[in-house]
Amino acid sequence: MALTYRDAGVDIDEGDRLVELIKPLARPTLRKEVLAGIGGFGGLFALDMARWKEPVLVSGTDGVGTKLKVAFAADRHATVGIDLVAMCVNDVAVVGAEPLFFLDYFATGKLSADQAAEVVKGIAEGCRQAGCALIGGETAELPGFYARGEYDLAGFAVGCVERSRILDGRSVAPGDAVLGIASSGLHSNGYSLARKALFDRHPLDWAPPELGRRTLAEALLEPTRIYAKDVLALLEAVPVKSLAHVTGGGLPGNVPRNLPDGTKAVLDARRWPRPPIFDLVQREGEVPWDDMLLTFNMGLGLVAVLAPSDLPAAQQLLASRGLASWPVGGIERGQGEATCEVVR
Repeated sequence: MALTYRDAGVDIDEGDRLVELIKPLARPTLRKEVLAGIGGFGGLFALDMARWKEPVLVSGTDGVGTKLKVAFAADRHATVGIDLVAMCVNDVAVVGAEPLFFLDYFATGKLSADQAAEVVKGIAEGCRQAGCALIGGETAELPGFYARGEYDLAGFAVGCVERSRILDGRSVAPGDAVLGIASSGLHSNGYSLARKALFDRHPLDWAPPELGRRTLAEALLEPTRIYAKDVLALLEAVPVKSLAHVTGGGLPGNVPRNLPDGTKAVLDARRWPRPPIFDLVQREGEVPWDDMLLTFNMGLGLVAVLAPSDLPAAQQLLASRGLASWPVGGIERGQGEATCEVVR
């Protein structure tokens, strides 16, 4: 009996249909530097050399992780694309770079163009929020590799920063202030623990008092905040010395990544409010405090280091953009490699 590619589980026609669904989603994200739209062998982006003196390209790649398991169970796919973009462009932004373009990788066992288009709709929205162009990607149909209805996502972002404006934390010194910038919730880290604590113990329509009128599914699928434009505005307003995107590893694992050796960030957890989802995870899972700190952002999606005199201007700028922030600690002299300590 003759076999076709469709018999083997790959539907090229469905893939072509997806490309046609994606094109109008990507079109509004395109910037003037983009030379070709979706569908070519490669995305073309012409850097405007009249704008940049010493351009340095900054790249970042990430995924959404097991947060996707919640999306599968809830059959809600509209926001995980925002998470994908956020995890990449936020990393690029904290180096001081403007995100320029984005590519995605979508892999599934059996392609549903409608489901994939819903995901890409979120990716396009994330790119719009970040100000970067969605210029390409890859859709892989891998029969037998994923459970039915499930998929995986990866993203790739490229940004640009003037060499003289790279944020490398070198100027951070003892006496500097640490400003915590609010997260929207769990973002896209720690979901293996969050699912064990909540998702595996309660139905997705559970609405505990801590979450107000929101269900567990709504709280867990809250999209990651995209800070790219906020960071660029902040850097224009005040001389920020260092920025950290708080992801896997939490505050102790991420804040020191952009601090010089011989310094220590000391944060006081009593100085900022945590979204209720964190306390719910800790309570329901009986999770030790140290594990919470090393797993989640604990309510701070970004951490900035700046001179104490610049705190008011920074907070005012962030507030004007709808972002809450709090002075959460300071920089002290440390020993050896940079560290971060969180007291409560």
